[in-house]
Amino acid sequence: MAGELESLEKLLEKHIPPDELREVWRLLYGKEIRPLDLPSCASQAASKAGFDLQGYGFEAAQEQTRRPRIVRVGLIQNKIQLPTTDPVTEQISALHRRIAEIVEVAAMCGVNIVCFQEAWSMPFAFCTREKLPWTEFAESAEDGMTTKFCQELAKKHNMVIVSPILERDSVHGDTIWNTAVIISNTGAVMGKSRKNHIPRVGDFNESTYYMEGNTGHRVFQTAFGRIAVNICYGRHHPLNWFMYSMNGAEIIFNPSATIGELSESLWPIEARNAAIANHCFTCSINRVGTEHFENEFTSGDGKKAHRDFGHFYGSSYVSAPDGSRSPGLSRVRDGLLVAEMDLNLCRQTSDKWNFKMTGRYEMYADELTKATQPDFKPNIVRE
Repeated sequence: MAGELESLEKLLEKHIPPDELREVWRLLYGKEIRPLDLPSCASQAASKAGFDLQGYGFEAAQEQTRRPRIVRVGLIQNKIQLPTTDPVTEQISALHRRIAEIVEVAAMCGVNIVCFQEAWSMPFAFCTREKLPWTEFAESAEDGMTTKFCQELAKKHNMVIVSPILERDSVHGDTIWNTAVIISNTGAVMGKSRKNHIPRVGDFNESTYYMEGNTGHRVFQTAFGRIAVNICYGRHHPLNWFMYSMNGAEIIFNPSATIGELSESLWPIEARNAAIANHCFTCSINRVGTEHFENEFTSGDGKKAHRDFGHFYGSSYVSAPDGSRSPGLSRVRDGLLVAEMDLNLCRQTSDKWNFKMTGRYEMYADELTKATQPDFKPNIVRE
């Protein structure tokens, strides 16, 4: 069943009377957002290529002293294209072709910034704990074949590209990192942001390949707004979102790879809550499909040896600072979600709720500093 259900939205539409469905959406997803009128050529191209295409708009109030700051963001989720036993370079090339096809449609839809899923140029093979051939997918963030591919796409379409890859850092002893490369709409590599939090949960014991990142909470000033990248497991850490926001992020991307049994009940909540708490937009991307590996592996959690993770459930979506969110993409198909957002909504929501103005950061900082000390004693009052 996990790999068959198209989406929660389609299930609700099938079983809830139309006159009640609008109220259900309001209760589930907050303020009503408008569907985007995407070009027919884009819809036709998506249909021909077999991927889900959806578009929604988030609006802000008109201001007297600031113009609207409109940006279109694209989220791409996809399956791997070839069996995991095929040659490494062929697997990478096949994924490049698929992504180029979907980015072409994003360009038709006027997308300014596009983000791909975590480790998009390879299978999510970290469950296997095998080194070869999986470490061969690791590339230079600055001049690897995937970064060069994305640079060409960025220049061609005047589009900022967020490309999460497995990075090989040859300057520092061939160290491997889980990294997002940010490429300007001019085609220049703006920089990179490494995964801050590494899971050690069942199959997701990724420290076999890389450790916690060392780039902190970088925010990138693009031509279309300030963006940050909170990779996958970082979404479970509220302070991780918070620090990107404190550094000025208006849009925080969360490229992920996560399966239904582990996290699907958490997925709709965490990034949406982060958007509310931090007065910013959050964009959650999850891959789709079930990836099979040649050799059995175990998880250290008592389960029998197996050859796949489980079902990556897609369901990529966008959340706004006012608590509204888009429907999710398909749970089973490749997809492109286009979101038009007015970044003025970030400050407008902040002015309304004042979470940052009323935050007691000096108190938190003082108490967190104490909590990290070896002689820390919890502040508990007893009779």
